[in-house]
Amino acid sequence: MSTPKILAFAGSTRKESFNKKLVKIAADAARAVGAQVTYLDLRDIPMPLYDGDLEAEQGIPENAKKFKTMLLEHDGILISAPEYNSSISGVLKNAIDWASRPAPGETPLACFAGKVATLMSASPGALGGLRGLVTVRSLLSNIRVIVLPDQVAVPKAHEVFDPEGKLKDPKQQASIEALGRDLVTVLAKLKG
Repeated sequence: MSTPKILAFAGSTRKESFNKKLVKIAADAARAVGAQVTYLDLRDIPMPLYDGDLEAEQGIPENAKKFKTMLLEHDGILISAPEYNSSISGVLKNAIDWASRPAPGETPLACFAGKVATLMSASPGALGGLRGLVTVRSLLSNIRVIVLPDQVAVPKAHEVFDPEGKLKDPKQQASIEALGRDLVTVLAKLKG
């Protein structure tokens, strides 16, 4: 059985993003049980807003190609998705939109079809980003991603992290770690 490969990222570009901290906890837990995990900061691969005319004139931007290639190279995805005004963040939606564009000769949604994803969120709000996760789950399901049912939304995110980026509440920490481990378990069964 080959080692599950997981791409982990947050739908935020802010340096001190709560969602970057959160997804790193799940990624560390996935690594601890044997997965090969690649952490990606979307800030490092900025993409222009999706525009069909831009695509027609210049093709898919290089950073969008990099993101798409990373998705193609991994079996699973850990996403910590911030909630912006009760929905998905623009940077996450934009990255997904660019990656969904087919290259010549490529099957539609090649980098998403059959991938397995786990979702989480952190927000200063009382619901922890839960409303945004509804949109992310729907979007990913519609582009042929298998989204696992368990998810965690961490409220009051501005109060819950310690200086090392871990969650102060051991139960919250354990629930995020479980998301990473559970994704590895599912991927191992699918690959086995």
